[in-house]
Amino acid sequence: MRTSSRGAVDSFIVMDVMEAARAAEAEGRDIVRMEVGQPGTPAPAAARAALARAMEAGPLGYTVAMGLPELRARIARLYADWYGLELDPARVVVTAGASAGFILAFLAMFDAGERVGIADPGYPSYRNILRGLDLVPERIEGTLANRFQPTPADVHPGLAGLLVASPANPTGSMLDRPALAALVEACAAHDVAFISDEIYHGIQFAGRPVTALEVSDEAVIINSFSKYFSMTGWRLGWMVVPEGLIRQVERLAQNLFICPTHASQVAALAALDATDELEANAAVYAANRALIVEALPKAGFLKIAPPDGAFYAYAELPEGMEDSRAFCARLLAEAGVAATPGLDFDPVRGHRTVRFSYAGPTDRVEEGLRRIAAFMAGES
Repeated sequence: MRTSSRGAVDSFIVMDVMEAARAAEAEGRDIVRMEVGQPGTPAPAAARAALARAMEAGPLGYTVAMGLPELRARIARLYADWYGLELDPARVVVTAGASAGFILAFLAMFDAGERVGIADPGYPSYRNILRGLDLVPERIEGTLANRFQPTPADVHPGLAGLLVASPANPTGSMLDRPALAALVEACAAHDVAFISDEIYHGIQFAGRPVTALEVSDEAVIINSFSKYFSMTGWRLGWMVVPEGLIRQVERLAQNLFICPTHASQVAALAALDATDELEANAAVYAANRALIVEALPKAGFLKIAPPDGAFYAYAELPEGMEDSRAFCARLLAEAGVAATPGLDFDPVRGHRTVRFSYAGPTDRVEEGLRRIAAFMAGES
């Protein structure tokens, strides 16, 4: 059978962990799920009610490729509400999840063989989507000193693009406005496209996240309804693109996806106004963060990335532990806690790190931390 080199990408390890956790649960085991970046809450009640009404009112067929006009307008208003920015709804592109947004952005801006800088540790699908599109991910080694983010010194003319996430997955670190502006300026100086992953905006613990639109109209923004809006399985996201890129992205979206899921768009439109429920969810993440930041060092995880936002703790294994994949397998088998090996996020150094998600209910996070402490005590 013929296969393509583009399809020879690395596995998404967290999905393998999810399957192992599911199999353990199917055997009747109680598993604390700290492996996946998924809220433990459903879509907002108003979103579910809006979809139920729409389903009774008539068929949910194709929408235009760029998304429902009323949803695009409401997303544009979000930028006024959150950041004080006026945004033309014509620049908003509704996508089939943030993943489709990355595909559209990469195809619209880069030719095969071009290089795109991404920081490690980082979301693994960045590099795998790039490779699948015959693009070259250029690894930028993040350190605690630079908050695991790229710096202007990492930008050079050999790059076609730079992808930055703030808050970042898996570290949770954020860039303040001066740091973000410095990166955008360095990219502009070298004719490097700037892509800003902002899917964790709304979930922050150390000041307000800064959108790249505050410092440049040329940045491409990727966002999603998965995290703050608690709609992972609905597979809906959005882009904000420069005016000169609108038609390019539209033609690609028409051919690759036809349109985003109509039902998810109806629900998302209502979710944008469910502020009270969504802020209550964010308060749970803040409480869980406080628990995990206190408990992990006591269990032996002394080096943790700065969790400014999102809902992850990215921790270095204690001295003497050198295999994060084996560690996570044992943690699941012996303690009933699912966590993600750092190799998913950093193929070079990830054998020494683990990501714990605290997106679930507080009582389950507490139980997971209790089990982790007991497991680590048996290891010492």
